[in-house]
Amino acid sequence: MYSTLDSMGRVNLMMDLITQKQRALGSNIANVDTPGYVRRDIDFADYLGTLGNPIETKLSQRLGPSAVIEQKKREEIEPAKELFELQQNSLLYTMATRRMSNIITEMKTVINVGK
Repeated sequence: MYSTLDSMGRVNLMMDLITQKQRALGSNIANVDTPGYVRRDIDFADYLGTLGNPIETKLSQRLGPSAVIEQKKREEIEPAKELFELQQNSLLYTMATRRMSNIITEMKTVINVGK
């Protein structure tokens, strides 16, 4: 059964992931010339790919307290790639905030109809 609160929780978690990715990408750009710096990233597919498991469970099992993952192999940071990923992340944020706004509008409608 569909629940607005479940949907709100999932959007909230998605926004948390977007925030963590933004921090990781910003850190990558800030440390582009730092010797020994290991690139950090978040792959949303790892956390949102399986629909059978709740997102909260998968995140808590895989990530622990932080969603930022250091790459296993050392790879050179490409500023253009990082900036492109920042743009993609910005679009995801816009989509998530619009979805959250729609959920809140649905809840207001339900409340107003019930009066």
